[in-house]
Amino acid sequence: MQATETALEAQRAIEICNACRYCEGYCAVFPAMELQRDFTVTDMAYLANLCHNCNGCYHACQFSPPHEFGINLPKTFAELRLETYAEYAWPRPLARAFERNGVVVGLVVAAALALVLLLSMLFQSSSVLFSAQTGPGAFYRVIPWGVMATVAGVTFSFSILALLIGAIKFWRDTRSKLSGWINLAALGRAFVDVATLRYLGGAGEGCNDLDSSFSQTRRKFHHTMFYGFLLCFASTCVATLMDHFLGWIAPYSWYSLPVILGTFGGIGMIVGCGGLIWVKIATDPAPVARRVLGGDYALLMLLFMSAWSGLVLMLLRSTPAMGIFLCVHLGFILALFVTLPYGKFVHGIYRATALLKAAVERQRNAVVGG
Repeated sequence: MQATETALEAQRAIEICNACRYCEGYCAVFPAMELQRDFTVTDMAYLANLCHNCNGCYHACQFSPPHEFGINLPKTFAELRLETYAEYAWPRPLARAFERNGVVVGLVVAAALALVLLLSMLFQSSSVLFSAQTGPGAFYRVIPWGVMATVAGVTFSFSILALLIGAIKFWRDTRSKLSGWINLAALGRAFVDVATLRYLGGAGEGCNDLDSSFSQTRRKFHHTMFYGFLLCFASTCVATLMDHFLGWIAPYSWYSLPVILGTFGGIGMIVGCGGLIWVKIATDPAPVARRVLGGDYALLMLLFMSAWSGLVLMLLRSTPAMGIFLCVHLGFILALFVTLPYGKFVHGIYRATALLKAAVERQRNAVVGG
């Protein structure tokens, strides 16, 4: 990790925090901080991604602005996280996409929608696109299955590869002081922390989502969005198994498992994303890093539109509007696949990796202390 101005500011702030320790019970950052006496720039990358941006330390800190120390860890860590995403991105030339992510995502969405519409017109006549298609294989009469699977498979596989390489680079860089082994106990602890969004609950009472009062609002919306996304992913997996292994070709009935999973998942994503957007708009701006908001809003809107277009497609699948909405939905999904490694989505990967390191360190410290 490079010694940028933001990283050095984080280093200055965390050294003051390590001397004060007033916020030691607030989240995962402070217990991890207390295990060290000195801090490198790489340590800052680890602690920044361990931070869940609950803002509790900002509102409790006696050294926050207007104090001359000017400690604002949520803002500093948010800016540093953005720099770590770019630092560990693969391939390296695409790292600059993080700098203006909102604009990049907008351009990718437009390009993806145009590409899907173009593919549908190249492989099918316009009469097919604007007429009602029903029965098994209706979707594939608009865009052939081979074209749909190839484009989605290539982009999704590349995104997964890029995310995996970035996570490995981050792990190798930040584990330099780690003298413990990954085992089932550490993996289990990290998994529970990720699945329950434990540290979006602050010290237990909640986070300072909107102001200095405690709330579980952001955690609830994040849960709704996260598990809605997982339900939609499960819907796609089940539909793939039904199509390719059982020979049951889409579209499926209203009461089929893929439709039920996709419906509840889509609603969850819409409610969760909409709620998180509202929280970002209504929150106290003091601990907010303005430069990261473009990427935050871009991902939430892309997830929102992917879910919305999927639900509309399901409702209109037996009408002449199906072809257009199929293209619109696939365009948003394609844009999501393309931008996964170069937008706010990567925070989940790096945060999970940081939580795993924290679990290993806590376990090692318990053994040494015992």
